[in-house]
Amino acid sequence: MTAQKKETFLKEYTPPAYLVDRIDLRVELDPRATLVQSRLQCRANTAAGGPLVLDGERLQLLRVAIDGVDLGPEDYTFGNGQLVIPHPPAAPFEVAIHTRIDPEGNTALEGLYRSSGNYCTQCEAEGFRTITCFPDRPDVMSVFTTTVVGDRTACPVLLANGNCIDRGDLPDGRHWATWHDPFPKPSYLFALVAGDLVCLTDTFTTRSGRSIDLRIYIEPRNRDKCDHAMRALKKAMRWDEERFGREYDLDTYMIVAVDDFNMGAMENKGLNVFNSKYVLALPETATDTDYEGIEAVIAHEYFHNWTGNRITCRDWFQLSLKEGFTVYRDQEFSADQGSRGVKRIEDVRLLRSRQFPEDAGPMAHPVRPDSYIEINNFYTATVYEKGAELVRMQAGLLGPERFRKGTDLYFERFDGQAVTTDDFVACMEQAGGLDLTQFRRWYAQAGTPVLECADHYDADAGTYTLEIRQHTPATPGQADKQPLHIPFAVGLLDAQGRDLPLRLAGESAASEPTAAGVCTRMLELRAPVERFTFVGLAARPVPSLLRGFSAPVRLRYPYSDADLTFLMAHDSDGFNRWDAAQTLAQRLLLRMVEEEALSVPDSFVEAFRQALKEAPVDASADTQADPALLAEVLTLPSEGYLADQMDCVDVDGIHRARETLAATLGALLREDLLAVYERHWQPGAEAGDYDLSPAAAGRRALRNCVLGYLGQAPDAGIVALAQRQFDTANNMTDVIAALRVLLEMPVDVAGDAGERALAAFYRRWSQEQLVLDKWFALQAQSSRPDTLARVKGLMKHPQFSLANPNRVRALIGAFASGNPLRFHAEDGAGYGFLADRILELDPLNPQIAARLLHPMTRWRRYDPGRQALMQRQLERILEVDGLSSDVYEVVSRSLGKDEG
Repeated sequence: MTAQKKETFLKEYTPPAYLVDRIDLRVELDPRATLVQSRLQCRANTAAGGPLVLDGERLQLLRVAIDGVDLGPEDYTFGNGQLVIPHPPAAPFEVAIHTRIDPEGNTALEGLYRSSGNYCTQCEAEGFRTITCFPDRPDVMSVFTTTVVGDRTACPVLLANGNCIDRGDLPDGRHWATWHDPFPKPSYLFALVAGDLVCLTDTFTTRSGRSIDLRIYIEPRNRDKCDHAMRALKKAMRWDEERFGREYDLDTYMIVAVDDFNMGAMENKGLNVFNSKYVLALPETATDTDYEGIEAVIAHEYFHNWTGNRITCRDWFQLSLKEGFTVYRDQEFSADQGSRGVKRIEDVRLLRSRQFPEDAGPMAHPVRPDSYIEINNFYTATVYEKGAELVRMQAGLLGPERFRKGTDLYFERFDGQAVTTDDFVACMEQAGGLDLTQFRRWYAQAGTPVLECADHYDADAGTYTLEIRQHTPATPGQADKQPLHIPFAVGLLDAQGRDLPLRLAGESAASEPTAAGVCTRMLELRAPVERFTFVGLAARPVPSLLRGFSAPVRLRYPYSDADLTFLMAHDSDGFNRWDAAQTLAQRLLLRMVEEEALSVPDSFVEAFRQALKEAPVDASADTQADPALLAEVLTLPSEGYLADQMDCVDVDGIHRARETLAATLGALLREDLLAVYERHWQPGAEAGDYDLSPAAAGRRALRNCVLGYLGQAPDAGIVALAQRQFDTANNMTDVIAALRVLLEMPVDVAGDAGERALAAFYRRWSQEQLVLDKWFALQAQSSRPDTLARVKGLMKHPQFSLANPNRVRALIGAFASGNPLRFHAEDGAGYGFLADRILELDPLNPQIAARLLHPMTRWRRYDPGRQALMQRQLERILEVDGLSSDVYEVVSRSLGKDEG
């Protein structure tokens, strides 16, 4: 069994004993023996001085010298991940270190690695220590100058952070380039890329008149797929200037797209490395979701230049300082590019499907964790998505003007520093004139708060009283929770569905808002129980609670089905309209899980029929109901979300209920669905240029949502409809939607139409790696009984490789996380399959192995039989000697702690 791993605690943080003001690197590239020479300009950070401790792992140490004098083995120790020099000079000094590393053998894709003939780095969080010995922690910020040396033929492009200040040729067929980054940065932001790449160029003029050279580097075969990414970058740069007053600081901004990458992208200063999934797009190869994802991730990494690079986190416990704030920024950017209401729905759906379960399971941790064994395991939905919600709540409490003052103060006060979440909140507090002492508990306290709401209407007094009780369930290591400061947005609707002006008891009539657009009040909850009384109401209103999802909480209010149907039809808040539809469907589906013979109520069918009637009559009209929002309203809650609502997950019952409801709607509303579909299917227009506008994407979303329902109750006509779309669509969005519908149709109705379409898809796209990921994922997510056997067979496919994280996620990840019916099969075969893959992957790429484990971490939520089967596989993994700290932490926490 793997020995227990060392745990790191926030409470044990101490400032670095030594700082490195400057580092000069020379990296001579070789596939199996890259030589790294570094010179560190060091000085003591404390009066005590003491030993100089540098991090260094998985490298060969060749030389150590201080001020030009080589040290002998008796002058330092090297082992257990550290180079220790016991007696460095008291005055500032230079340390020279030579190391040799093996990029070709670096399958973990951490540090410097070689993939597809190109060299690439990924140093966040602790990868720089695998390149050279260094104080690899975010609060040591240095000015980097990097010289990259490589073969002129194999590596015509040599890149590093900052601006290129010199380059030249060597007589042995090699060449070199020197890059200088004038802005101090921590080592996790170091980047180096070298290889046979082509460059797409453009320029951007900042508001101060500076011209920035924009470059996107890709492999030659992808040269035609970067236009959207470049447009997204320029939009993000302009938006950040206008919204946050942030201007880019270097002369050049570079993006490199690589196929083999553990993350989505990395914000290295001036040289962002991206998973190719978030750069490359053509209408024929990328879906609308892909296009949106590219725009969001391009923006996210660019925004990091100020929220993560110029100002970084003091330690890794503060990870959300940069990630939560930057996610909030990219969410706001995306909302401004399209439908703000739809974007909010997408963000909350992600939060509820990933972060809420995390908060309710053994891996629960605060936004600012108290401890970790492996920091890679804390790149989580809690740190990112919940962290963004914490920033959003502060923005909501302060309002736009004061929030902008707070961010301006933050940038001004901490530029060039490594700081904490408390520092960020202090700026909001000072600029907003608001006491956020209690709000800080959000960063330290794990778990999702539950708000229990009750109300009373007094007809004689014309008052409506809302009572809200808050409590947060216990989580591992945190049994007792303190009340939080929660912004709670509320509106009230009259019998005609109109927003009512809101006045609280004690407020003068003169302060009463009159316009419907301002009839939302932001209440502030601080005590365990709060009561708010609204006056001047002639009749009992219907409450619209937690508008815009103003806080990441679970809301409990005794809405009747009639109330929800009313809100679904009338609420002016797009998010709450969608949420009412989701809650209505969730209630029905959970009843259908318990009562297999329960029929779908006519009222539910009629609510869907009425929603369909709102679909735009003219497919080219932008002035009617938002088709993207309507598609969201019509989409049923996912199986995963439904599972999160049950104390004991009924895997088969959830799938059966959801399929039954979808099939019932598809059959009973066939003509309505067909009418909407045909109004939005225009072969002439589809054959023309691909329209990426939000309106056009919304129409595709609505059309494909409708096709999905029709496919649940198919006949020969529906099969032909889906086949027509698959054969004639000019964009991947419609092709994939049709293929998914064909694959899920019963064989006795569709015959082999799904398999033939799948084969045709492969024949056309077998040379496009990102499209092939979709091909693998569609099969892994199929509800057909033979899916696991097919997944196992696909692992032997010549296009599958465990060394490619995207392919692993597309096949193994899509099966384990995206197919609850087949992964959680009663015989436990899915669990055994995943455990085998974890043990295969862990020696190769521990980060990816650990992330794949999460579907089994909440094993206690299932029936006793499945619990035992999952527990057995987790214990089997833990018994293996030499587990990585990544996998060890996830498994041990899953087994050793109650979910609370």
